[in-house]
Amino acid sequence: MSIEEDLWNKSELLLKMNPVHEKIPILVHNNKPICESLVIVEYIDEMYASARKIYTSGADQDAAKKEFIEILKVLEQQFGDKTYFGGDTFGYVDVALIPFYSRFYALETFGNFKIEESCPKIVAWAKRCTKRESVAKALPDEKKVYEFILDLKKKLGY
Repeated sequence: MSIEEDLWNKSELLLKMNPVHEKIPILVHNNKPICESLVIVEYIDEMYASARKIYTSGADQDAAKKEFIEILKVLEQQFGDKTYFGGDTFGYVDVALIPFYSRFYALETFGNFKIEESCPKIVAWAKRCTKRESVAKALPDEKKVYEFILDLKKKLGY
């Protein structure tokens, strides 16, 4: 379940689940709150170690592609017809999400699909962001990301 939180008027639930820092994100699992993004990722990784599979094939790959596109479609719905996620101004959400764009080429190449076919607004947003000098300088080259993942797959035996 996902709950929207007004960070200016923090809910009782947020204050109860993270009384020390009073921040999000918080993952609640078995009535136990887990706070901070990287701690949450580590917790999920440990809890579901048997499901750890970075590279998939066949039906698993098809399911992973479908799930990935569905997640992007949710973002696209939230995005609407804005220039950036916050409206006309490049902001925090854009800064947080744009690094993932450099992985799109690798995902498309390994998965044999095109993200733009299903999520044209997300790809148009990403291209708009990469025209910004600050973003262009910060993002790794998508082909180098692909080559890195290819090398990693070989080293890991995938």
